[in-house]
Amino acid sequence: QSAKCGACGPGYATPLDAMKGKYCPREEIVYLPCIYRNTGIEKPDYLATVDVDPKSPHYCQVIHRLPMPNLKDELHHSGWNACSSCFGDATKRRNRLILPSLISSRIYVVDVGTDLRAPRIHKIVEPVELFWKGNVANPHTSHCLGSGEILISCLGDPSGNGKGGFILLDGETFEVKGNWENGEKVPPLGYDFWYQPRHNVLMSTEWGAPKVLADGFNPADVERGHYGRRINVWDWSTHTYIQAIDLGKGSIPLEIRFLHNPDAAEGFVGCALSSAVHRLYKTEKGDWAAEKVIEVPSKKVQGWLLPDMPGLITDILISLDDRFLYFSNWLHGDIRQYDISNTRKPKLVGQVFLGGSITKGGPVTVVEDKELQCQPEPFVIKGKRVPGGPQMIQLSLDGKRLYVSSSLYSAWDKQFYPDLVKEGSVMLQIDVDTERGGLKVNKNFVVDFGKEPDGPVLAHEIRYPGGDSTSDIWI
Repeated sequence: QSAKCGACGPGYATPLDAMKGKYCPREEIVYLPCIYRNTGIEKPDYLATVDVDPKSPHYCQVIHRLPMPNLKDELHHSGWNACSSCFGDATKRRNRLILPSLISSRIYVVDVGTDLRAPRIHKIVEPVELFWKGNVANPHTSHCLGSGEILISCLGDPSGNGKGGFILLDGETFEVKGNWENGEKVPPLGYDFWYQPRHNVLMSTEWGAPKVLADGFNPADVERGHYGRRINVWDWSTHTYIQAIDLGKGSIPLEIRFLHNPDAAEGFVGCALSSAVHRLYKTEKGDWAAEKVIEVPSKKVQGWLLPDMPGLITDILISLDDRFLYFSNWLHGDIRQYDISNTRKPKLVGQVFLGGSITKGGPVTVVEDKELQCQPEPFVIKGKRVPGGPQMIQLSLDGKRLYVSSSLYSAWDKQFYPDLVKEGSVMLQIDVDTERGGLKVNKNFVVDFGKEPDGPVLAHEIRYPGGDSTSDIWI
């Protein structure tokens, strides 16, 4: 960010300003949490800084590693101390990365302001703070608020039961202030969230009860009601839980993304197990509703955990101009790009296969497929056959490059893709046609986390120092 932008606080005035790269050149480095829990390697998780500048001699290399001081945290998603929600406040800087640990319930506050390329730990919020001050645990998504505070959604209570509560951190001291939510009513499960102050709404999603998902996936737990099915609607100004939108048993709604335009009263959610994308919208009555707009059909298979294999939509994002929606099918192995100019009728315009469970020559035979004529070839790049499937995605601000990593969560990686745990995950980059739509793998780009100094590691969510389409909210 140049002085012109820095003078008015972090981020950008509008999503389109961010997209035009007015003050921000192309991304040169990215941060990814790297996880050792469940890999058999007794080392702490760490934050990797990766050089993604094609002009750099260190292109596609990890240039810095910040190890955490504890074992088995399961770093997962991250957020900022300040983003475009604080644009206009010259006292704020985007200089701290908030790094919650899904399993240990610790929250690391990482200083990226002193040296962008060599982050360091600024503060550690111990789990007991969340337990005592909020009766919550297993923090997941972190978003900064225009107020300067940091809001983090949680999956459960300190005993490992499901509970969709939130915790607030002070944006300067990073002290736990207590719960965000008011009133007796709290959803039974939590996961991701997005907020839209102009429509007085926050919406949260549901994954599963922490003690149930901690060590792997058992389909019977879906039947028992231990996995999510609802979008939970909150009144933004009173912090009260006002509505549940039921998407059906076994849907498991994960990532939720509103359109970036802060006036828009609609968004999308990707459901993992039902492999459907629902559009969320405000009705004429003023409440909220959902309609299914995309469905990925399951494939009938042999040689797998179940006879029907879902796509397992795990990550979803929207380009800053609200024109394209992207998601990953972690099990089928493809990434898709949809034109959402008409939000009610998304149109598939790009698709690319990057591994997955149905590749030719593997243990799984597809016996019935509503979409493909034959099983896809294994994905090979620079001579390496890539294990696992595409999972976390991040789009460059200009919308032209999509970065992809392959680890979902260590216990599920171990169960569904044992080779991924043995070999480590990868980060790939896909070139995007932003005119007509279309996806093409950049064959010169691969970061192989199997070659890390302490052994193969599972790299997860991707963040840019200057913010991106999944961390910044405009208000």
